[in-house]
Amino acid sequence: MRPEDRSLLQRLFRAAVAAAEPEAALRPHLPERPRGRCVVLGFGKGVVPLARAFLRLWDAPCEGVVVTRHGEGGDCGPLRVIEAAHPVPDEAGLRASGALMGAVQGLTEDDLVVVLACGGGSALLPCPPGGLTLEDEAALNRALLASGAPIAVMNAIRRQVSGIKGGRLARAAHPARVVTFVVSDVPGDDPAAVASGPTVPAPGTREEARHLAALWGVDLPPRVAAWLAGREGLPPLPSDPAFARDSVRVIASARLSLEAAARAAAAEGVTAAILSDAMEGEAREAGRVLAAITREVALRNRPFARPVLLLSGGETTVTLRGSPGAGGRNTEFALALALAANGVDFAALAADTDGIDGTGPQAGAFVDGGTAARLRAQGIDGMERLMAHDSAGALGALGDLFETGPTGTNVNDFRAILLR
Repeated sequence: MRPEDRSLLQRLFRAAVAAAEPEAALRPHLPERPRGRCVVLGFGKGVVPLARAFLRLWDAPCEGVVVTRHGEGGDCGPLRVIEAAHPVPDEAGLRASGALMGAVQGLTEDDLVVVLACGGGSALLPCPPGGLTLEDEAALNRALLASGAPIAVMNAIRRQVSGIKGGRLARAAHPARVVTFVVSDVPGDDPAAVASGPTVPAPGTREEARHLAALWGVDLPPRVAAWLAGREGLPPLPSDPAFARDSVRVIASARLSLEAAARAAAAEGVTAAILSDAMEGEAREAGRVLAAITREVALRNRPFARPVLLLSGGETTVTLRGSPGAGGRNTEFALALALAANGVDFAALAADTDGIDGTGPQAGAFVDGGTAARLRAQGIDGMERLMAHDSAGALGALGDLFETGPTGTNVNDFRAILLR
């Protein structure tokens, strides 16, 4: 890849992440000081920087709890920080859910609950209902992750199998007013889908959850299946009077970040086309679709004329088959794009805006029209690695992984394809 192209793609990624910078996102939306207590609750990947930003902006006493994944904690002044596991829940997450629910007990209508919600909270906040156990909820999470179901489907099921999600945390805080600020990592920016909406009730039934599980082939653990067949512990509906004084605001999202990247590209003389901020589906299939568009632009100057930057976001998925290698949805997208657009003059970056793609240290990867040939030169079968979900292993052998470390925010995938 040309050094100048790689450098441009990195600058555009930084522009996208900067658009979701916590303090700038929060500042216009701060609520009025309450007559009573201010309780701050936060959860998700990137919530610690968001909580620190709130503390810098808030000029009144507060207390509370924030929950993030292991290794991303740190000091948050008056707020207790709990680290838990992601993407499969652990005992620390169970304790974190209990701490959040405990923090809203005994509040009055003069009190204010400020909620900072980021993606990843679904796994960080296990709260098995009824007679279910942590292992039941962890098994459900593993089944959802392996199914390849889109995030909206996963969370529709999770909301039915929880004691905290689906608005239950906000209902527990009643009669206090609850103000929720959402950093959206879901296609379409539905706040009820972020972290499965602990403070955002959503319509949905057990019947719908069972139908979605069957439709997407989710291998429900037997005890979870039995719970979904019953009527105990139903989540509250949006019409519940307990939510009448509450409010929800999306303060950062893929749309806003892609628009910022497009402006940054224009400032450098490159026209950008935002294809979608809500792409879903299999990562490798999305890679092949965008490879077809890349070929069309490169060979026929349609539907966009070169030079152009193709931008997209959203959240693709990976349906695991067999024993997976190293990688995540962005490296899998990138490898599929590189193989399908072999020989085309393009440069691309696919990365997760939180800085972690899958389970490895990489945010994503760079690829171009020569990636497939470079893999062959090293004796690496790109298609074999793609089918084995070892995209990071393949692209890492070329030195093309993109590592940023945790960025402090999370508005999901960032994909940029540059055609000179």
